[in-house]
Amino acid sequence: MTSLYSENAPASSADPSAPFWAAAPRIHAQADQYGNPVPGYELEVRSRWTKQDLYLLFICHHKTPLFLKPDPSQSTETNELWNWDVAEAFIGDDFMQIEQYKEFEVSPQGEWVDLAINRLPHSTQLGWQWNSGFEVAAKADAGGGVWYGEMRIPFSSISKAAPHDRLEFRANFYQMQGKPPDRKQVAWQPTYSSTFHVPKAFGRLRLVTEKQ
Repeated sequence: MTSLYSENAPASSADPSAPFWAAAPRIHAQADQYGNPVPGYELEVRSRWTKQDLYLLFICHHKTPLFLKPDPSQSTETNELWNWDVAEAFIGDDFMQIEQYKEFEVSPQGEWVDLAINRLPHSTQLGWQWNSGFEVAAKADAGGGVWYGEMRIPFSSISKAAPHDRLEFRANFYQMQGKPPDRKQVAWQPTYSSTFHVPKAFGRLRLVTEKQ
């Protein structure tokens, strides 16, 4: 997957028709974490970047009613947000210690959570108490069937390296939709596991300055 450079970025709107997002490279996923098709569920992810931030737009198509957390908060972090409808990004910059990466989530209601993941043996887990400083925006289509989530992630929260053309990250993207026991999951790169936390299955996200 590629992310296209922009000199400037508008205020977050989660609007796929905005010029900023219309020109963005994108990927599509229509299968679960085992590689099995999930009819009626599709995840599209678009990406842009600036000198300070990585931007991600999630377009989440679904057949079932949204499964939302009661009493949502957009001003405070929502731990265990993954129990509800969310879009997720797992991003790591270390190609040697792949068990270390960051997790970012946004819900259709604009809730959010960010986590520092370290799956190395005997590691110290910061988990959801880590704070990246990322921001989100979200909206749902009034007609139903699709919702949009946008993330602005500071590069300083995912890498010590300054962003530049051809810089690569390890990444995977997911959609979780619907009420248990009929919950649907969509994965960009299949993990072939019940969990999304399989770093060896991650794909690559590359920063580019010209559209490819």
